[in-house]
Order: sequence, then structure tokens, then C-alpha cells
Amino acid sequence: MAGRASPFAPFEWMIAWRYLRAKRAEGGVSVMTWISLIGITLAVMALIATLAVRSGFRAEFVDTILGANAHVTVYNAGEVDAQTGRIDRMLGDYEAMAARVRAVPGVTRVAPLVKAQVMANVRDRNAGVEIFGITLDNLKTIPRVANPETGQGDIDRFYDGIAIGSGVARELGVGIGDKVKIISPGGVKTAFGSSPRVSAYEVTYIFSAGRYDIDRTRIYMPFAEAQSFFNREGRADELEIMVEDPEHIDELSLPLIRAAGERALIWTWKDQSGGFLRALEVEDNVMFIILSILVLIAAMNITSGLIMLVKNKGRDIGILRTMGLTEGAVLRVFFICGAFTGIIGTVMGVVLGCLFAIYIDPLFAAVNWMMGGQVWDPSVRGIYYLPAQLRFEDVMSAVVLSLGLSFIVTIFPARRAARMNPVEALRYE
Repeated sequence: MAGRASPFAPFEWMIAWRYLRAKRAEGGVSVMTWISLIGITLAVMALIATLAVRSGFRAEFVDTILGANAHVTVYNAGEVDAQTGRIDRMLGDYEAMAARVRAVPGVTRVAPLVKAQVMANVRDRNAGVEIFGITLDNLKTIPRVANPETGQGDIDRFYDGIAIGSGVARELGVGIGDKVKIISPGGVKTAFGSSPRVSAYEVTYIFSAGRYDIDRTRIYMPFAEAQSFFNREGRADELEIMVEDPEHIDELSLPLIRAAGERALIWTWKDQSGGFLRALEVEDNVMFIILSILVLIAAMNITSGLIMLVKNKGRDIGILRTMGLTEGAVLRVFFICGAFTGIIGTVMGVVLGCLFAIYIDPLFAAVNWMMGGQVWDPSVRGIYYLPAQLRFEDVMSAVVLSLGLSFIVTIFPARRAARMNPVEALRYE
């Protein structure tokens, strides 16, 4: 009758459940089971938490790039000025070029820019900053800058002064309504050469783009004022372009170059940050391998526990075999014992890992408080906090890895139990 029973019959589950409830005399088996359970739980939790933080960090990093910077920058290859011998890269026909680029399918925004590096001064405080000359309409289309939730002041008063990053404001100690001196080394042209140009501007808007390097160095100035201040009358330095699908920007490279003109060059956001993103990808793969090894080590504890269980249950296996239980049935009984531990540990690890990703902000705040602050340095990391993004595919990869390893390592001690000779098992009983 036992031979005709279907695989994983109820009596097999009953025997496995009885073996999992170790008696006092089999305390070693119970301890190993708990060690296996806790090990798999912690390993799966660590894997899911790491994958969530990895996904969140990349998503936040890319979002801050795409939300405050051009997806594509178009600039001039340059012509040599016959009088000075310098290469002139400025765009004289930027309006016509912008119109042609704007007509390319997939382009959502084209903004002429005037860019220059200057010194910002307030009393005895100085900061090296980068000026972006831009129109108000184009400034309002930059998501991370024109965000009313993170910005201070009135962006509609942009033409009355300048918009500065929160890091610049903190460095100079200024707020809305204060004056900031902008000092340009190549300013007024005189008979004796160029002398520095100094002008004071009111701070009308303070933005926080979410990136330390942007907030710490960037100032937006009205486009016409920037042209006058930096001697760019009728010209621009580059075109700032945003597209519908930044992840596939390479497909638009050729159409953009053709639309911009023969002397135009482009620089995409992937060209700017591609090396860092590739480094993140390599780090992600290495971390996944390391944590997979931790899951394997935790799963190997199941093997140790099952080997002890098989040794303690040798007499029971002999009796069951003499009663007609097949090798396959014995194998499934012990497979259930090991797999059940792996399943429970995986479920608990998934729950804890998901809770960690969901409540990472209060957890990180508690760790930061216990460590006395400065656990996360935005000047090094680039962003202001530790993000986490819980993705279904990351959770499933952890689940498949944990269950797969748990099932595989369970097969070997289960086969040993199944192949045990009942005569040898009962000889010394």
C-alpha cells in the first residue's frame, strides 16, 4: 500500500512534522534547526535590504541627474578667433539651432544657456559657483529646481535677481532678499585689457535639487542679464535639451547632431555619469555574489541538522523500511524536514527585508542618532539620504535563490537516509 501512495502523501508530512518537533533527548537537532532558520532569515533579509538600497541609490542618483541637468548638451566644435587665437565655441545662431533641435521627435525641451564660473561674495564669505543664464520659462521646466516643496521664495520674481542652490545659500549665509556679489574675472574690456566685473543681485529663489554638488555650486541668472554680464550679447554657450526617454538617449544622438548642424557636438548625461553608473553596476554584482554566498552558508546549516536527524532516527528509518516504506518515501520525508526550514526562514527573511526597506528612513535616523550624526556625508555620496526602492524582481530573485539553495542542500542527507540499509539500522537496537 505504501508503494502505491502518491508522492508527498499526508503520512509523509505527518512523519516529517513529528521529526521536526525534536524531543529533549534530541536537543542538538532542535538547536541546529533553529540555527538554520535564523541564519536563512538573516541572510535573505540582508540580501533584500541590499538589493533595495542598491536600486534606490541608483534611482535617486539618476533622478537627480535627469531632474536638474540636461539630458543632452549641444555645443559648438569651435572656430579659431583670428585676433586672439582663442577657440570660440559660442553659438551665434542659437535660436535657429534651438528651433531645428526642438523639431526632432522625442525632444521635449530646448533651452539656450550662458554658462560661466565666477566667485560669489557676501561680506567675508566667498564661494566658487557656476552661473547658468536661462529664461524664466525654461527655469520652470527643470523639475528638481522649480519644485515648490523644496524651494524657498518666489520663482516668478526670477527676473528681479538670481536663484541660488541651498548649498550656496548655506555657504554664504544668505536668505531670500539678501544681496550676493557676483565677481567675474573676465568682465569689462578696457584699453589695458579685461578687468573684473562685479555686480550685486538679490536672492529671489533658493532651490534644493537633491544633489550636494548641484546645490553647492549652481546659481541661475536671467538669460539676458547673463549675456550682458559675461559679454555674450546675441550669443549663447550651449543648448540644454531634455527628452522623453533619457534611458535610450543614444538612439537620438544622430538625429540631434544632424538637426544642430555640421559643427555641433553633443554630450549626453550618460557620457557625464556613465563611468559612475558602470561602477555601481559592478559593485551591485559583487555584492549580490557575496550575499548569495552568505545565503549558501546559512543553507548549509540545514545539511548539518539533517545529518544529525538522520543519525538519531536510524532505528525509526529501519522500522519504517521493514514496514514497506520505499526509499522515495523516506527521501521525501527528510526532504520535507529540510525544505520546511528553508521555506519558513525565507518567508521570515522576506518580511523583515521588506520592512527594512519600507522603514529605512526612521531606522537610518536612529542609527545616525546613536552614532552622533554625520553617518551619511552628502559631499561624498552626492545625495542627502540613504534611499531604498523595493522592487518585485529583487524580492523574487532573493526568494528563488534562498529556496533553490535550501532544496538542493537538503537532497544529499535525504538521499543518505533513503539508502540506509534497514538491517544495518536495526542491528544494534
